[in-house]
Amino acid sequence: MPDLGLILLAAGRGTRFGQAPKLLQPLDGRPLVRHAAEAALVSGLGPVVAVLGAHAERVGAALDGLDLVRVTNPAHADGLSTSLRAGLAALPAHLDGVLVLLGDMPRVTARHLTILADAFSRADPAPSAIVPVHGGQRGNPVLLNRRRLGDALAGLTGDQGAGRLLAGRRDVVELPLDVGVTQDVDTPAGLAALE
Repeated sequence: MPDLGLILLAAGRGTRFGQAPKLLQPLDGRPLVRHAAEAALVSGLGPVVAVLGAHAERVGAALDGLDLVRVTNPAHADGLSTSLRAGLAALPAHLDGVLVLLGDMPRVTARHLTILADAFSRADPAPSAIVPVHGGQRGNPVLLNRRRLGDALAGLTGDQGAGRLLAGRRDVVELPLDVGVTQDVDTPAGLAALE
């Protein structure tokens, strides 16, 4: 199995949700962000870094008791790329790949993560990324090959993740998975739909 790390992106303001911090909204008795964090830890695939930003103190408190590293991104308002870079910087440099999870995707499970990791370990040659798809739509989390994409990831700017880097690349593997990989929570209605 390749050496992997996991980054939980939990720094966004979630402005489309309303005034209350989105990642702290309860689902099944736990804050949204804790679902993703627990999935990352249960997978046992490697060290987990949670990148905090907006509402850092409160979101961080929702992760109390979990064996992960918390990193606060002071530039979170400059976009997703800054949080991704902060998470990458907090992980050991020798890692082969990084699984990137979003804090607002509570239906992503440890099983999703291990399926992506298994696909990465079996691929020869190793792809630039393993991307889950459902119904023809790319989802999350994604597994990024740090050795192939490291320089490009370091150069990301603005409010973008790795999606733009992966568009059009022939060495990206799309892996069909269930609807959980496309279910993010952006609005109260979106949260209600998952309940």
